Amino acid sequence: MLAPIVRPALLAVALAPILSPAGVEAEDVDFDREVAPILERHCLSCHSTENRKGDISLATADDLFDLDYVRPGLPTESELIALVVPEAEGEPPRMPLKGEPLSPDQVETLRRWIAEGAAWPEGTTLSADEEATWWSFRPIANVEPPDPEGIPEAWRTNPIDRFIFARLQESGLSPSPPADKRTLIRRATFDLTGLPPTPEEVEAFLRDDRPDAFARLVDRLLGSPHYGEHWGRHWLDVVRFGESNGFERNVLINNVWPFRDAVIRSLNEDKPFDRMVLEHLAGDVIAPDDPETAVGTAFLVCGPYDNVGNQDPVQAAQIRANTLDDMIRATGEAFLGLTIGCARCHDHKFDPILQRDYYAFSDALAGVRHGSRVIADEERRRRHEERRAPLVADRDRLNAEIASLREAIRSRAEANAAAIEAGWTRPPVDRTGTEEAFEPVEARFVRLVVEGLDTDPDRAVGARLEEFEAWTVGDAPRNVALASLGGKASGPSRVAEDFADAYSADLTIDGRFGSRWISGGTTLTVEFARPETIARVWLSSDRSGAAGQLGEATFVGEYRIEVSLDGDSWTQVASSHDRRPVNEAHRQKRLFDREATEEEIALLERLSAEVGRVNAELAAVEPLPEWWVGQFHQPAEPSHVFLGGDPQRKGEPVTASSLSALSGLDSAFALPADAPEGQRRLALARWITAEDNPLTPRVLANRLWHDHVGTGIVATPSDFGAMGGTPSHPELLDWLARQVLANGWRLKPMHRLIMNSQAYQQSSSYRAEAASIDGDSRLLWRFPPRRLTGEEIRDAILSIADVLDHRMGGPGFRLYRYLEDNVATYVPLDAPGPETYRRAVYHQNARAMRVDLLTDFDCPDPAAAAPNRASTTTPLQALTLLNHRFTLDMADALASRLRRQAGDDPADQVRLAFALAFSRAPDDAEHEGAVGLIERRGLDAFCRALLNANELISVD
Repeated sequence: MLAPIVRPALLAVALAPILSPAGVEAEDVDFDREVAPILERHCLSCHSTENRKGDISLATADDLFDLDYVRPGLPTESELIALVVPEAEGEPPRMPLKGEPLSPDQVETLRRWIAEGAAWPEGTTLSADEEATWWSFRPIANVEPPDPEGIPEAWRTNPIDRFIFARLQESGLSPSPPADKRTLIRRATFDLTGLPPTPEEVEAFLRDDRPDAFARLVDRLLGSPHYGEHWGRHWLDVVRFGESNGFERNVLINNVWPFRDAVIRSLNEDKPFDRMVLEHLAGDVIAPDDPETAVGTAFLVCGPYDNVGNQDPVQAAQIRANTLDDMIRATGEAFLGLTIGCARCHDHKFDPILQRDYYAFSDALAGVRHGSRVIADEERRRRHEERRAPLVADRDRLNAEIASLREAIRSRAEANAAAIEAGWTRPPVDRTGTEEAFEPVEARFVRLVVEGLDTDPDRAVGARLEEFEAWTVGDAPRNVALASLGGKASGPSRVAEDFADAYSADLTIDGRFGSRWISGGTTLTVEFARPETIARVWLSSDRSGAAGQLGEATFVGEYRIEVSLDGDSWTQVASSHDRRPVNEAHRQKRLFDREATEEEIALLERLSAEVGRVNAELAAVEPLPEWWVGQFHQPAEPSHVFLGGDPQRKGEPVTASSLSALSGLDSAFALPADAPEGQRRLALARWITAEDNPLTPRVLANRLWHDHVGTGIVATPSDFGAMGGTPSHPELLDWLARQVLANGWRLKPMHRLIMNSQAYQQSSSYRAEAASIDGDSRLLWRFPPRRLTGEEIRDAILSIADVLDHRMGGPGFRLYRYLEDNVATYVPLDAPGPETYRRAVYHQNARAMRVDLLTDFDCPDPAAAAPNRASTTTPLQALTLLNHRFTLDMADALASRLRRQAGDDPADQVRLAFALAFSRAPDDAEHEGAVGLIERRGLDAFCRALLNANELISVD
């Protein structure tokens, strides 16, 4: 192995002279001037002391020489050269992964340097070239707004306009003229509240001739409670907020809605975003007694998680790793705009994120578990305990009396057990098949009376049967319970609505096995076609035994068999009472029932009634709220890197720390292995929101820009890495990021800044020449028009029809019927009623669930974060708007509003309808056609057509 640091003085190697093409002896390669810049610019962004991709650093000589990446004097045998030249003609070299390949001159420089002995000056440590560092990791530049030549006077006031105009000018583009006031109020109102402006609001704005009329409009809209509802939806998309757990069970989580309300409330109050981040990651730490703060940690657990459970420790560890992975990805993407999750199995292939960075984040979140916690301040807890304490004491005293009496009875029973058990001579009940034989008896009816389940001797409801047979006597016995012989089985049953076909509502005695009847009572009765003489019955719940091995079958444990000729008078012919009990619980119950006296039973019943009364009083005490905000425990074991992402292959130990690529920040942190659980999350949150962290302010500024104009300055709002987009206006992004900090992380000043710009207030008119240069208007030569989101479409229709329920907060409504039998099923409502007419942000969003209009118009599935909303055009959209019961009901409601507010004159009805739907008056042709439609087809038909207009669901 070669020495880690190689200097020319240590190399007594006779090298052939390196000649230039002209035959002149070349000068020796200067490491500092020629080699170091190549390594710093092209290699160290991924291979530095702080960012050792592939466990390789080129910052010092150690790795290069110790691992034979460089073999002094032997360039053809040096791995460094092999990596930077193509393996085959026409293929790119393996390195560098990011940026342009090395030029032939740069490769030749490295060849010559190695051939000359690969001198590395003693003590030299390289650092990544600032220009080679990926742009999002560089410090936020202190940019001065440009002053481009020829900029219109109106574009000089707002610094944003100066950046936009300069960039347009570079591309040979010019801005569009301002939009008219009707367009502006509709654009701004949807933008900030997600609702259309009212005709009164439009007219008031049109009459306002003050120079700052639009600025006043923006201020009014920011003060509306609807602002938080609309922009809260943006943030809930980013943090993958959903109200079911996903995976195969996908059951509803009915107590996570307080987080949604907290987000809306925080935005309306203009809570600083850095404070929201602290609350999202460590609200329970910074203010444990304040419910409005502690609720923030629902961010960590509002994503999908697998709660099926697995007894295999290997699989359980993998599920836990997957659960943490969701939290790590959500944290990295929402706040930092980094796909940290890509480093789960290996160093990130494109960004300076090491695998140990991933597991440092994992260690910070290792104590988080999904679940609910009581969220209440100390005073509320005290009052609650004062009411509960005496009742709990009474209950405990009564339960102690019951336990003492039952123990006395049990002790007596055990003393007499041998004599009692001598009468249990037959085998226990067997769920794969149990037969009862008795003296032949004539009967028209036979019934099974369940006295206890094999899984619970005190419970008799819920037994599962797949077959019940009743056999006649004679040489050719018949199963007269068969449906084919006229047998009719009846009895209360429980049917799982979501899988109705899997069970029988009434047991069919068909001689086949598989379908199961689940008792909803304690009796199964079979009526024969005529009186028959029977001598035995046979019953089973799991003939193959497969379901029992999986713990799925529930069979009878104690029973009676009774017969009748008339269905009124019954005679017992058999029972399980002389069988051995199926388990110890059944044995104890039998002994207890035989030994207890009437007086003891009466006393037990009285005491139980007293317990019931106390429990009822306890239930009447208003419970402390339990919200789905996670549970936190100190990790039992230290964290490790998982080699290949496999929890069974533990690598080096790792502790909570900031990203190694930003280890030079003053805010960088690294905690000891025994750091308290809450302090780990708090340290991570504080680093994320530190003013010297260049990522978080940039990501936030970009999200605001994205949600105002449709596309961010970086088109991938949650990926600021090499596989994401690059900024269309890098200087503007940094300037906006600094404004985020200057405004104390408050969002409302940023909204004002963006919306009061001339760039935002431009017309959206199309210009073919400009579009040929910038088709998507990324450079903002016009305001990009957009289609409304699914929530905006639904809310707008409700608002226009004058039926929108403005109640804020609380548990959400459902546009589906929810069915649960271990797993959940969501059946969309065909005719949603007025109880669903709230804003869509209050819909209880379950994962993997379709809700007609909302889903058809691209509302994302909260199974994953949705930083970008899709905007598709599909036939289902047209069909839903035209034919769904919701739209038909809204057309009727709108027609009622028009009659109520405009009278019976079709001309007046049309003018009001256009003002409500489009914020404008109809032109002559529209007015004439609409009036004609009303006269021919009626007002309802006109309203239905209006709700299907493209203009209704578009904003210019």
